[in-house]
Amino acid sequence: MPVRVQTADFDLSTEVAQLRLANPKVGAVVSFVGTVRDLNEGAEVSGMELEHYPEMTGRALEQIVAQARERWPIFDALVIHRVGPMQPLEQIVLVAVTACHRGEAFAACEFIMDYLKTRAPFWKKEQTPDGARWVDARESDDAALGKWDN
Repeated sequence: MPVRVQTADFDLSTEVAQLRLANPKVGAVVSFVGTVRDLNEGAEVSGMELEHYPEMTGRALEQIVAQARERWPIFDALVIHRVGPMQPLEQIVLVAVTACHRGEAFAACEFIMDYLKTRAPFWKKEQTPDGARWVDARESDDAALGKWDN
């Protein structure tokens, strides 16, 4: 289950095709791509920077994917998370999951993304007209994560 933290952008179609073609038993591929918005919490965003601790981040992402694999019978999962400076419209994250059936793939993809938004060791700073500001997880992100506590 590949996990990559990188500064470079990624090609969605190439990444998903490689994941899908790795196993002829795949009946479902579900993917999510997160992008930089130009507006957040009522303020214009001209850029964003994501920081991380390399020693922690890869391990944390691998643990999140391992938890998804324990919960659902998925074949594979791919997580690519970018760090560094980014502009509006740029891709930040890709989560893609393969499974026999769509239900498991959708659930595992959503689970991984919910954990990434709230528990992964990334720190996000946005550039606004009023200066730079650090961005915390929203209450709705924490609520989404809560549905997996069973």
